[in-house]
Amino acid sequence: MSMYSISSSIKLTNQSEDIWKAISSDGNLNFFHPFCKKNQVIEGDKTLIKKDILIYLNGVVFERDFYKWEEMKGYELMIGRKNGKKSKVVWKISRRKNYSLLNIDVYPYKTDKINSFLYPIVFYFHIRPKLKSYLNCVLKGLKFYLNNNKKVTNNQFGRHSWFS
Repeated sequence: MSMYSISSSIKLTNQSEDIWKAISSDGNLNFFHPFCKKNQVIEGDKTLIKKDILIYLNGVVFERDFYKWEEMKGYELMIGRKNGKKSKVVWKISRRKNYSLLNIDVYPYKTDKINSFLYPIVFYFHIRPKLKSYLNCVLKGLKFYLNNNKKVTNNQFGRHSWFS
């Protein structure tokens, strides 16, 4: 874990197969991501996604490039604007005795807009809490979707100033 990373996890009592299917199927974010307007695969095949786009509710468009894909376990990807800097994201399912743990780690890119001396402060007091609440909403959305078999609604767990 780098000093500049954010992690969030959720306990799920669902079968690992159902969790994997929910996070790995085409356009999966359309079903459980509360800030997603549209998620569309642009490269991939029946068993894995290589590249997709995520359009947020506020119109921001990010590309996700998947570079590591482990069936039933998780994947790693880079996310960001088409020709902009990218952040690394790791999704991982760990099987426990009576439940599964889904963990998302984000390693955000370091922006040039913030003086490197001030970056730790900005990261700790602004970027980190924002990303943490974002990840928590995405994971709550996944849990809601898996347990209710219903698509989440926009901003279901509250708005987010970066993506709503």
